[in-house]
Amino acid sequence: MRKATLGIAVALGLMTGSAQAANIVEVAQGAGTFNTLIAAAKAAGLAGALAEGDNLTVFAPTDEAFAALPAGTVENLLKPENKDQLAAVLSYHVLPRKLMSNQLPGRTIHVRTIKSSGDRTLAVSKSSSGVTVDQANVITADIAASNGVVHVIDKVMLPDS
Repeated sequence: MRKATLGIAVALGLMTGSAQAANIVEVAQGAGTFNTLIAAAKAAGLAGALAEGDNLTVFAPTDEAFAALPAGTVENLLKPENKDQLAAVLSYHVLPRKLMSNQLPGRTIHVRTIKSSGDRTLAVSKSSSGVTVDQANVITADIAASNGVVHVIDKVMLPDS
């Protein structure tokens, strides 16, 4: 796991170190470990918003995180008739503001996502053992993009409603 995390950080660092900073979608594409997230964002019609939105925070599940979902979950969400449900799941991973790990207190805070209805709030905790978002662990934090920040997480977070 540590080697994979280092690989993600190196790939993302190379993308953000260029003269013209990459947006969130370009950063994710450059890493090569977010293919499912990118495909899902495109299917949900959110890729443009992630590329063009400003001051966003994205808690980005890796391909491994999507693969850990129950069998058939991703395929079901990617069906055209489930576009709204997919958009709800993905928007649950995005904050309408830039939140860096050094801005977190040493306790749990609740932050509102861009999800339009239902369960819209994430519990973010910072402790000596790291940062968690709901039940997901942040495995790489504070990856800068031209329009926000990406935090890599090890689970796909599913809203209650």
